[in-house]
Amino acid sequence: MAKYRQVHTTFWQDPKVLEEMTPEDKYFYLYLLTNPNTTQIGVYQITKKQMAFDLGYSTESINSLLHRFITLHELIKYNEQTRELAILNWGKYNLHKAGKPVIDCVNKELKEVKDKTLLLDIMKHIPNDSVLQAFSRHVDDTYNDTSTISGQEKEKEKEKQQEKEEELLLPEKDMGPEVDNPSESEVSSRSSYQSVFDFYQQNFGMLNPFISQQIQHWINDIGEELVLKAMELTLKQQKTWKYAEGILKAWANRNVRTVADIRVLEAEFKNKRSFKQSGRVRKEIVPDWLSRDTSKVDSQTSTLVAVANDEFEEEKRKLEAELKALHEELKARKE
Repeated sequence: MAKYRQVHTTFWQDPKVLEEMTPEDKYFYLYLLTNPNTTQIGVYQITKKQMAFDLGYSTESINSLLHRFITLHELIKYNEQTRELAILNWGKYNLHKAGKPVIDCVNKELKEVKDKTLLLDIMKHIPNDSVLQAFSRHVDDTYNDTSTISGQEKEKEKEKQQEKEEELLLPEKDMGPEVDNPSESEVSSRSSYQSVFDFYQQNFGMLNPFISQQIQHWINDIGEELVLKAMELTLKQQKTWKYAEGILKAWANRNVRTVADIRVLEAEFKNKRSFKQSGRVRKEIVPDWLSRDTSKVDSQTSTLVAVANDEFEEEKRKLEAELKALHEELKARKE
């Protein structure tokens, strides 16, 4: 049998959705309303790992989104022990009609709820009386069951509570190591991860588990500051995460660890580039004679030619005179 979940068109006109939610908030909220784990009553069991897998987010991102929806938007409640999630205004849009099949389904699902206190906030938004009565019966039965605990069991509960209080009053040196509390380094690393994750999702898009692991690797390797700087440079070039990772690899190979190191690297690159550009200017080597004044050469040449012509004419006249004299002498002998 197919299962459907309805999302009312007024969802997009809700002032909270329009003014207070980011695109990631809207995406996450639609997932909470329509994922396969949802039920008819608005309370269902789901783990954070399942949410992260379905959405392609990291577990840290899911923790951040759950915190926003619980404390800021006040739209859901989540029980960490039972892994149950309640959508508080679910009944407003999904429980306004009731028939026997609906009531039967509601009763069946109400029996499966482990944390009945989650039903109290949903009941405030249920407009249908029949469905509201079904919720009330299960909530009342739960409180009646808890009120029938024997006096002996109550005493045991009090003794356990007193033991816990006494343990808290013991000196710190008598207390064992706190395993559950994260160290300051773990808290700071998580916050650094989250700030970079948020920057990625706000500027690059949805963060999947693979890229999340890569970001964590680079933060641990060269630091949060340089990872954010690489992302900023990538945005200026309108490139993807792969381009940012290439920048980070280049910095790691050059042993870059701070923003100051990046400035030094940029200065070296600019100096090399300007040197190469200046070396490309070609300088022609020409002989000295090419730069001499050709006008002087031309005047000297013309003078030499004129002198040669005069000498030739003089020699020509002498030869002609000698030939004429020889001719006269031969003529006289014949006579």
